Amino acid sequence: MICLLAGSKVVPLLVSAMTLAWTHSVEKILWEEEWRSGPAGLELVEARVRGSGAGMEPPPEATSDHGVWKWRPNVPPLQEVALRRSGATADWGICIEGRCRPMGEFVPPEADPVVMKPCDG
Repeated sequence: MICLLAGSKVVPLLVSAMTLAWTHSVEKILWEEEWRSGPAGLELVEARVRGSGAGMEPPPEATSDHGVWKWRPNVPPLQEVALRRSGATADWGICIEGRCRPMGEFVPPEADPVVMKPCDG
C-alpha cells in the first residue's frame, strides 16, 4: 500500500498503485508517473509527458502515442519520494483508478514536504 506523510499525519491511500500528476511550471504541460508499491519499495513503472521543452525532453527510448511520450524510467525502487509544494504551481495530482484529485484533499494544503512511501496494510 502507498501512504502520504505530512508532518505527523499518515494517510494510507488504500492502493498499491497510483498515478502522480503535475503541470510543468514553465511549459504548462502535464507530466504523469505511474507508481507501484512492491516488496523492494516504490517502483516507478512508467512516465508520460504530453509534449516537450524546458527540461522535459523525453529520453531516446520513449515512444509517442497520439502526442503522449511514454517510457519506463531506469530508477531503482525507492523507500520514499519527497513531494515539495512551492505554492507557485498547482498542487500535485493523486490519481487512483482514473480519478485525479489535488494532494490537498488528502493532506493539509500547507504541508511541505509531503512524503510518499510504502506502508503496511
